[in-house]
Amino acid sequence: MLGMHARVMNAPGTTVLLEYGTLARHDGHWNVIDTPGTYSLLPMSPDEKVTSKAVLGLDGAPRPDLMVAVLDATSMSRSLYLLSMVREIGVPLVVALTMNDLARRRSCGIDPSALSKALGGVDVVEVDGRTGAGLPELEDAIERGLARSSVTQADGHVPSEEGLSSWVRSNADRRFDWVAGILSRTSSTRPPRVTASDRIDALLLSPWFGIPAFLVVMYIVFEATTTVAGPIQDWIDVTLRAWLTAGVDGLFSLGGPQALSGWPHSLIVDGVLDGVISVATFIPPMGIMFLLLSILEDSGYLARAAFVMDRAMRALGLDGKAFLPIVVGFGCNLPALAATRSLEDSRQRILVGMLIPFTSCSARLSVYMVLAYAFFQRNAGLVIFLMYVASILLILLVGVALRHTVFHGLRPEPFAMSLPSYQMPKAVTTLRSVGTRLWGFIRGASGIIVTVIVLMWLLQGIPATAGAGSFGDVEDVHDSLYGTVADAVAPVFAPAGFDDWHASAALITGFVAKEVVVGSMSQSYNIDEDDSSSQTDQSGGTLGESIRRSFDASSDGHGRAAAIAFLLFVLAYTPCLATVAELRRQFGTRVMGATVVLGLVVAYALAVAAFQLLRLVL
Repeated sequence: MLGMHARVMNAPGTTVLLEYGTLARHDGHWNVIDTPGTYSLLPMSPDEKVTSKAVLGLDGAPRPDLMVAVLDATSMSRSLYLLSMVREIGVPLVVALTMNDLARRRSCGIDPSALSKALGGVDVVEVDGRTGAGLPELEDAIERGLARSSVTQADGHVPSEEGLSSWVRSNADRRFDWVAGILSRTSSTRPPRVTASDRIDALLLSPWFGIPAFLVVMYIVFEATTTVAGPIQDWIDVTLRAWLTAGVDGLFSLGGPQALSGWPHSLIVDGVLDGVISVATFIPPMGIMFLLLSILEDSGYLARAAFVMDRAMRALGLDGKAFLPIVVGFGCNLPALAATRSLEDSRQRILVGMLIPFTSCSARLSVYMVLAYAFFQRNAGLVIFLMYVASILLILLVGVALRHTVFHGLRPEPFAMSLPSYQMPKAVTTLRSVGTRLWGFIRGASGIIVTVIVLMWLLQGIPATAGAGSFGDVEDVHDSLYGTVADAVAPVFAPAGFDDWHASAALITGFVAKEVVVGSMSQSYNIDEDDSSSQTDQSGGTLGESIRRSFDASSDGHGRAAAIAFLLFVLAYTPCLATVAELRRQFGTRVMGATVVLGLVVAYALAVAAFQLLRLVL
């Protein structure tokens, strides 16, 4: 009902906070609270504690008027055990039965009518969250339940927080007997058969084949992203830019020829319009990558990554569960930091929080694409894929270093997780997920990108040297205030091979958001586009040629080595300001500061080392 537009991952443990929403009805509205999933009201993790307090009304939380218990038909015994506890509280119940289609394939489907009868008349509605099937019936059942609760309220026992453990354990045997009785009256007597999902997992979860298979899948994702997105970006950057520029020119021409040469025209074309086009060119690769990753998530494959990476994570004093926030971080660091709340150990949470900024978020993809096409056009997809491999290796190496220093003595917890069954993604659900992600990117990044590019235009329009020109008419961008500041920073990067003010200017703006790095480089080169250029052609043509010339000059002819060093610096250095703010909110100023410094030190050391080694072979 409310979760149709929420961003979740097809894996347990990724919902860690209460989610609030309002559902409008013909007679008013309902306030709905969605809790993290759990199989017991005795919490074993921070996210389960959130659920337990909400259900029991502890710590001042209001008791719900009605509870919708979501039962997984593929795991009925555990779901019913939770339901047995909820029944004892005395709050009116409605049961939403999910995953029943998968249970039927395993020959263990549940008859909703039989389950309702076994539960003493509790409304049981079969629903499919991917398609929306059953949601109207669920709403009707909730309405009936609320009507009944307004007349009578069942008696129940609500334990205190101190007595919760005793209450759960003292009645455990009785609850198990009750669950066994319900299952005997509702479940098929035939044993579950071995499914295709089981056979696939035997291969993909093997210690020898699992990781190579994961890398191959990721390579296909990023190769497809670069191959398919290129022509679309070309059209946006050439054709759409030309149309919009012509439209702006037409409007300004109404004010006479002088209007076309004034700074207001430059502000709109070189500032606002350039920012809008920069945002638009990011949409195709982001959309394609989001589409492919959504398919992998919805199919249940990415949830297997936690098990595949469990052994590697244990070298860091973590377990496979800690890999789930890291997987989320490859999309965006912000929800990844929120997902760390599912980790029980506070030191584990801090360690994972410090590692998440090293995940190559989607904002960095545009930088990878431009430089990969500029220097390695034939192997651009491979280069981009290797950047994500480098991100994983960097996380492991930095994690090991922290594990043996700051986090000495950290021990991994036993790891167990219920894996979702493989299923065919639904087109509507997948497209809705992609749309939600894209809109989140556009809404979050567009304002930042346009603002920063307009600010860069302003700084480029302020003369900083004698004879540089006047405001809005600086002949050489290098002589502007923007170029002067960037030029002062550039020598710092000489050991890394990109002692060039264009590169340093892009990195400075990247502190705000990685999405503006490419726009900053385009602005600093002050490229005038025409119908023969494009973003992909920029990478191998106008912008690409400019980047190659400057990198070759700053690196004494080792432009490829300098480009790789630059990419590695972008991968590792300080994340966007929003991520920095979230680090401070969750872990405090000290951890935030240490994470920022760590990123800068690692990025600089990695870039210098890469350039000094690669210039010998490239």
